[in-house]
Amino acid sequence: MKILIVDDEAPARARLRSLVDELGGHEIVAEAASGQQALDACQAQDVEVVLLDIRMPGMDGLTSAARLSQLEQPPAIIFVTAYGDYALEAFDTAAIDYLLKPVRQQRLAKALDRARRLNRAQLEALQAEDGDGAREHILCNRPAGAELVPIADIAYFLADQKYVAVHHRAGEDLIEESLRSLVSEFGDRFVRIHRRALVARDRLAGVEKGEDGRVYARLHGRDERLEISRRHLPQVRRLLKSASA
Repeated sequence: MKILIVDDEAPARARLRSLVDELGGHEIVAEAASGQQALDACQAQDVEVVLLDIRMPGMDGLTSAARLSQLEQPPAIIFVTAYGDYALEAFDTAAIDYLLKPVRQQRLAKALDRARRLNRAQLEALQAEDGDGAREHILCNRPAGAELVPIADIAYFLADQKYVAVHHRAGEDLIEESLRSLVSEFGDRFVRIHRRALVARDRLAGVEKGEDGRVYARLHGRDERLEISRRHLPQVRRLLKSASA
């Protein structure tokens, strides 16, 4: 992978260069001592991964990452810092990983492998609109790095305060998107069954009345039942009737 090393301290850049060289399989295309130099380097040449310090004079790493993410082909960002109190802010920038100094070679190798599999340019491409304007993947930021969840693997979305839980084939993740925006984008593949729940149309298996008098949706391949509100029940019944026909 083509790597840019960004740190205002020359010894830190030299150590990262040495670690990357020892790993092999990567090319360091440039070094930068500031956020602005990083932007200039990424605009001047093909950069796939940026190893980016956070605390730098002038434009810091977080600001640089935000600017880099706006490029036409944004690179993957791996933060490298001596301070552990920036992690949440770092992942808000959709960073691939977050390494603490002194960086261990094994940890760097793992971060670069993750970037190889899922760099920012790939994320942008995979999330780009297809012919009908809808994504085919949802981007989920996890503490271990960003992951893409195929829309086809999602059984339902469930709103919980400021987050929405994505329940999919491999487990559950949280995203900061509203159900309203998800309905607008995926309304042809998901149906609103409650103000808090959006279910994949092809996962609806039936409805049943619970002992509490409420009506619940049964889903193919899932044990849990999801409550259906009175407002949305007629639409759910129509979908099930249409599917059976």
